[in-house]
Amino acid sequence: MRSLLFILAALAVIGSGYWAYHENYATQAELDRVDDLRSEIGGARERLAILRAEWAYLNRPDRLRDLADLNFDKLGLLALRPDQFGRVDQVSYPPLEQIDVTQPVDVISTGTSE
Repeated sequence: MRSLLFILAALAVIGSGYWAYHENYATQAELDRVDDLRSEIGGARERLAILRAEWAYLNRPDRLRDLADLNFDKLGLLALRPDQFGRVDQVSYPPLEQIDVTQPVDVISTGTSE
């Protein structure tokens, strides 16, 4: 009986060693994957910074003004003037819905109908 317990204990040690070995390699693989993802994120951030710099360069006011001047015949763009804007009271909003405040409103439903 004692030898059976020794064999079972040895098998348990071997099994747990195999499991730990397997988990170690799985963990190493996931750590490598995390490093790859971090390097991809770093590359994406660099590309995003470059794209933002290009966008800022292409949207300089003097460059846009020159483009508007070059394409004036096609676009018909003019400079903004203060008299082109309206006042708030000139905006026509839809009429507000009239609410009847003389009738009571049931705000808690008791589950029974009256």
